[in-house]
Amino acid sequence: MEEVTRLTEWMITEGRRSGDPVKVVSQFCSSLVEAGVPLWRVNIGQRFANPLLIAWGVVWTPNGTDSYDVTHETTLTDGYVGSSFEYILANGKPLHKSLHQLDSETEHSSYLEFAEQGGTDYYATLLYYGDGSLHGCTFVTQAPGGFSPEHLRLIEAVLPALSSALEPVTMRKSSKGLLRTYLGDGPSEAVWSGNIKRGERTTLDAVVMFSDLRGFTALSENSTEEEVFETLSDYFDLVVKAVEDNGGDVLKFMGDGILSIFTIEAQKNHADRCRMAALAAQSVLCGLKALNTRRDEFQKPPLDIGIGINVGQVSYGNIGSPGRLDFTVLGGAVNVASRIENLTKSIGQRVLATLAVASAAPNMFVSCGDHEIRGLAQPIELFFLTEGAQ
Repeated sequence: MEEVTRLTEWMITEGRRSGDPVKVVSQFCSSLVEAGVPLWRVNIGQRFANPLLIAWGVVWTPNGTDSYDVTHETTLTDGYVGSSFEYILANGKPLHKSLHQLDSETEHSSYLEFAEQGGTDYYATLLYYGDGSLHGCTFVTQAPGGFSPEHLRLIEAVLPALSSALEPVTMRKSSKGLLRTYLGDGPSEAVWSGNIKRGERTTLDAVVMFSDLRGFTALSENSTEEEVFETLSDYFDLVVKAVEDNGGDVLKFMGDGILSIFTIEAQKNHADRCRMAALAAQSVLCGLKALNTRRDEFQKPPLDIGIGINVGQVSYGNIGSPGRLDFTVLGGAVNVASRIENLTKSIGQRVLATLAVASAAPNMFVSCGDHEIRGLAQPIELFFLTEGAQ
């Protein structure tokens, strides 16, 4: 078929090179419509490796094309359980279903919704990738006669070309997603672009924030493993959100410790980044208060936290053996941030910062005097986040 030949050629050349899933799916669907397939709604879903997301996809309608993400939790909801995607992935075969005279008591909600909007016929089928993984796509029409056998043959004929165009996009999204999840935005981009090799490092100015959960050892000894993991996840959630919402980057989880940086760039001066770090710490404390309220409802002990903030020059890069690397950040600014966080216990304040940080947000900090810091020749003045800011 001439239509199949043209679309296949486009998919395996321009479409594959574009790396744009929205463009690929738009071209795919519009070409099928031009070939006489009466499409109304198309959903191309792809699974990929990511600890936070299980799949992503693109939805096409005559009014536009949009992409979406699917979390692991979605697979436990009624939206997925009993759906066509679950069926074709579990059974490894297509599903063709009329949307006429559906039983509202037994049919999946998606079929009922499409029928209410004028859908007449539904087809779900599989995409096969080179690594052996299976992915799904669904097609809905409003044509009175539904999809004919010829329409379905045409759809199936061009699916290998669609797979060819979308598989590299999925692989890139999977790899980039994994890097970002474990390294953070800035480092993941550097690693992905090949700028950070073993032994190489990047030196930059940054505000360093070190966060630590107090009483973690006691919590571990008096809680089940499930409770410990749940507690850590809740704590990590609020810290990561606070840091990222204020323009920072979480670099490492170290047990119950979290290392974050706020990079000082040309367009973002020293004072701005220091203030953003202070606002992030303030947001962490607000989130901790809300979290402890929820914990109290379930008779769980409250959590407490210590945060140290410093600013200075740091170096980050890949270290390790040729077969196993770790991405880390080093420097005096990091060491001081960690050590002043440890002083929050004895000083009795949750958030401590150095003068260089506090001077950028004087309305948020109050001096608590000079204190000796291990590794520094002279005591330095430390500042705590004020009660009002907390």
